[in-house]
This record gives sequence, structure tokens and C-alpha cells, in this order.
Amino acid sequence: MTDISLLDALRTQRSTRRFSPQPVPDEAISSILKAATWAPSAGNRQPWRFVVVRDPALKRRIGEWYDQGAGTAYGYRQRGNAPQENREPTFSDVPVLILVCIEAVSTNPGPGSEFFRGASIYPAMQNLMLAARAMGLGTRPTTLHRHHEADIKAHLGIPDRVDIAAIVPLGYPGEGEHFGGKRRKPLSEVAFNDRWGQPLG
Repeated sequence: MTDISLLDALRTQRSTRRFSPQPVPDEAISSILKAATWAPSAGNRQPWRFVVVRDPALKRRIGEWYDQGAGTAYGYRQRGNAPQENREPTFSDVPVLILVCIEAVSTNPGPGSEFFRGASIYPAMQNLMLAARAMGLGTRPTTLHRHHEADIKAHLGIPDRVDIAAIVPLGYPGEGEHFGGKRRKPLSEVAFNDRWGQPLG
């Protein structure tokens, strides 16, 4: 764990697209997952489950399905035809994949039920990524697996009652990668006082 404040971790966290082949220690993965379990969840149900994938063959197969999902989402079928800004990490080259999963939990029925479920899993994923940043490890939230989620679940033995909310590649940043430097809209464009459009402050 590096000596970094929470605000520094928030400020410098960014999506990592290229990873070093350096292995990630088991102790680091355990610490990162423990931090994920410190997140809040609806009714304190703690529905998160995590599948850590390091086997090269499994990563490669998941990557193939993910690439097909990217092709469906972006309108291309092969990685080489993808616009540079849309290219996803090659999962077989990433040291670790963490499948962030959620057990079926009862939520308020009707409109917005998916928001309730997301509120119980995505804070855990953010904790995971911030803990990784504090250890000098890069991450990136990805969701294009959803096009082949059933295949991935069957391949890894994930029960039907469990959904894969995201796949987070994890590893030390590769050549050309760095933390920080995120471009964000100014607060005046995204935060309002009392009423929509009313400037803050």
C-alpha cells in the first residue's frame, strides 16, 4: 500500500488500457477485495461476489466473448478494425480479471429496480478500484461482456441467480500509462443550487 490520501486516489484514478505482465501478488488481491466489501449496500445485504480469473486459457476465452460484445456495441467485428479510442484491453494480456458479481436480492419492484441493484454493487467496485490505485495498480470498469454473459457464466460455473455487473482488468500500468490527468467538466456545468440550472455558490 502506498502512502496516498483518499482524495489523491480519487483525483488520480483513471482507466488503464495497457498493463504490465508483472504478476499481481495474492496479498494485494485479497486487500483489494476486502476493501470492496467495506462498501455500503441496500439493507446491508452485501450481495457482492467476486471471481478472480488468472488462468490464461480462461482469460483468453472471456476476451473472445468480450471482443464480440465490443463488435456488437461499436459496429465492428474484429479488434483490428476498431477505432483506437474504442479498443478494449486484450484480456489475455491482463494479469488478473475480477468479475464483479451480484447475487439476486429483493429490491423495490417497479420502475428503478435496476438502480437499487446497482446501488448495492457499484460502490463495491469503486472501492475495489480505489484500493488498487492506492497500491499502484491500474483498473478499468468494463461491461461489454453483457452480450455474452450467459456464455461466461456457464464457462465459469456462475449460478443463474448471480449477475456479472462488470469485469475489472487489474494489473500494474503498462508502457505509456500513468495515473492522473483526467479531463472532467467544470463543477459549474454539473452541480446546481436548489433548482436545475441555478449556479452553485
